Formats: sequence, C-alpha cells, structure tokens
Amino acid sequence: MSLPFGRPNTDGDVFGAVHLGYLVVESRRIRDWHRFGADAIGLHVDELTADALRFRLDDQQCRFLIQRGPAEDLMAIGWQVDNHETFDRIVRRVTERGVPIAEGTPEETALRGVERLWRFAGPKGIVQEIFTQPLSTTKPLRMINTGFVTGASGMGHVALTSRDPLGVHGYYNTVFDSRLSDFIDENIAGLSVKIRFLRVNERHHSIAVANTRGLSIDPIRTRVQHVNIEAATLEDMLGAYQRVREQGFRIAWSVGQHTNDKELSFYCVTPSGFELEVGWKPIVVTPELEKAWQVRTYQGISIWGHQTVGTGVLDRLGQLRQAAINACRPETVVRELIGATP
Repeated sequence: MSLPFGRPNTDGDVFGAVHLGYLVVESRRIRDWHRFGADAIGLHVDELTADALRFRLDDQQCRFLIQRGPAEDLMAIGWQVDNHETFDRIVRRVTERGVPIAEGTPEETALRGVERLWRFAGPKGIVQEIFTQPLSTTKPLRMINTGFVTGASGMGHVALTSRDPLGVHGYYNTVFDSRLSDFIDENIAGLSVKIRFLRVNERHHSIAVANTRGLSIDPIRTRVQHVNIEAATLEDMLGAYQRVREQGFRIAWSVGQHTNDKELSFYCVTPSGFELEVGWKPIVVTPELEKAWQVRTYQGISIWGHQTVGTGVLDRLGQLRQAAINACRPETVVRELIGATP
C-alpha cells in the first residue's frame, strides 16, 4: 500500500469509486478534431452542432466533448462517481473547505450525456466535474477500431506538468483519496524531470504529474501535457499509429513500452497542441496487487522505444520561450484542497 499523503480524510475512503469519465476540450479546429478523432484514432464521432462534437469509445454517449472556442486546451475533466453517497461525500469535502461548487445546467449535463453534474476548481485551471450516472446509448458504434478499455478503470488518464507537484498530489488526495503508484526520473530535452503517478481505482494511474528538478519551470503551453486512452487490442493501437501518420498528423513519440505500468503506446499531437497517448495493456492494480503494493522510482520512462519524432532546435527554443512566459504567470492552485504536506 502507498503511504498516505499528508493527513488522511476522516470521512471514509472514496478510492475505487471514482473513474475518469470524459474530457472537455475547447478548440477553433472542430473539423480537424473530427478528422483526427474519427479517421486517425478511429473513434466514433457524433456531430451535435456546427460548434460541438462528441467522441465515443463505448456505449456511453460522451467520452470527449469538443466545443468551439479560442483556448485550444483541455478545459474540464469529468469524473464518474459510483453512487450518490460517495458523490455527496466529495461535495462536502469541497464545500467544507470553502471552495465554491456549482451545479451544471441542463444544457451542460445533456452535452456531456450524464446525470447530476457538479463542478469546482482544479489544478492548472482545469475544472473538475463529478457526475453519478453516464447516459448510455444503443446506437451501434461506427468506428475503425474494434474497441477501447474503459469500465472500472475509467477511460484512461490525464498527465500534467506543474511547478507545484506536491500541491496537485495533495489536491487529488483530498478530493478522491488518490494513492501514489510510483515515480519516474527522466531526462527530457535536457531537463531533469520527475513524474509521479496517482491512481484512484484499479488503473495504474488516472493522473500523472511531471515537474522539472532544480530550476522549476513549466515548458508546456497547454494545461495538460497529454491524455491517454487504451485500445482493446495491439492491432488497434498499431493501426491508429499508422493512420495518424497517413492522415498527416504529427507523431510526438514512436511506439514503445513504459517502465512502470508496462503499457505499449505511442503519442501524437492533437489539433489543439497537447498530446494523445494511445496505449495497450497496462498493468491493472488488482486487489491482490494492491495489498502488497510498494512505491518504486523507475529510471527512464521507457523499457524500449518512445523515440521523439521530428523535434529539433526550434522545438526546444519554443519550449524555453513557453517556460519564460509561464514563469510570469501564477500557476492555478486550489490551496484549500491541498491539505497538509509531508
């Protein structure tokens, strides 16, 4: 078992009852997103209006909601909560610490295909949304891939870069009773980086948080560095890799295998600039593994592969420029929900 972060909650444990449900993206590039999601990645797409579309991975109505707007970024993370009792417990944790929380409008709830939607502030300015019941549909999936792994593991994970990784860690510990899976130390583009991996259910991690060591900088323009989905088969993952290249979208990291969760995957650049990781077969932290889990630090992000593709001097200069811009901006941190630090 991983050690508790700071003071544990005293109102019970919601670990295992929370699952990554959907992601909300704001973009002017709606048509590019349509082609990227449907033709390259192989997702089912539903065009709602000229200004909004949804992608499906399974029988749930919404896994990605793309809405027209200038941000070109991830705006909200939707978390499915198993029951109303746990939902109310999370709401109390937020409100009792003085953080405003708002109920979603009927239109917002319908767009996301869920019931009982509430939202509150999150790290990096990414709104956290919780809901109880996703709406399903009997309409057949129209997609190239044979399927994606969701269920109790949720739809995948979200990875952030932060100048306050302990704050992000504390936030998800307070709100969702997250558990630390492990760390990775890596050198990326000349920067020494530490990544911590947090789980809220059986998926090895639903949140990853990366920070530079030594000089604290954030070289990423977007709030999120990448989001992940899990293909049902190896052929599905490799097929998506080939289609991304054929459709003219950029591969960021070639196919490889991670050291910690053993997932095979590749990374590509979405029309909004952050990356999408399409993976296959990461380890699942079963109850048996959970009992004996030990936090480790892995050296290097990959066992093999995951080579950068098409990056050069201009890319590195762009990262340095972005780091300088970000250094002039305060990072959004919800202090009330961080709790005590070790």
